[in-house]
Amino acid sequence: MNEPDAHLSLVTLGVSNLPRSIAFYEALGFRRKAKDSVGVGFFQAGACAIAVWPSQELAKDANIAHENMAESFRGVALAWNCHSKGDVDKVIKRAKGAGAVVRKLAKDASWGGYTGYFADFDGHLWEVAFNPHFPLDGEGRLALPD
Repeated sequence: MNEPDAHLSLVTLGVSNLPRSIAFYEALGFRRKAKDSVGVGFFQAGACAIAVWPSQELAKDANIAHENMAESFRGVALAWNCHSKGDVDKVIKRAKGAGAVVRKLAKDASWGGYTGYFADFDGHLWEVAFNPHFPLDGEGRLALPD
């Protein structure tokens, strides 16, 4: 049984004003991709990708109460994209075994993927996802569609 390789594929930044943040990252020279995605902005950032998403939506997706955002939620989620749903489950299990707190068990998502969340010892949030719309290459690098 092969285990998924550890890698960082996408950094999600929780933002207070989505249109302003999208304009900011475009102004910095990041090329916006996956423009059909609603309520989120995606940018290719070399071998990794960046997403900007309203902080409240990110917290809600990870089962973090809005009133606890300031003390336990930093508005950032690292993402580990996987080749399959089974790999997502393996990563969540591995994280739990390493001492992570599972914030959300993996489940089918409204956008057609499969996703769950865990937090490390310092509360840094990781999303583990299989996204059939964002393919990974043989080395696990994410390539956002135009």
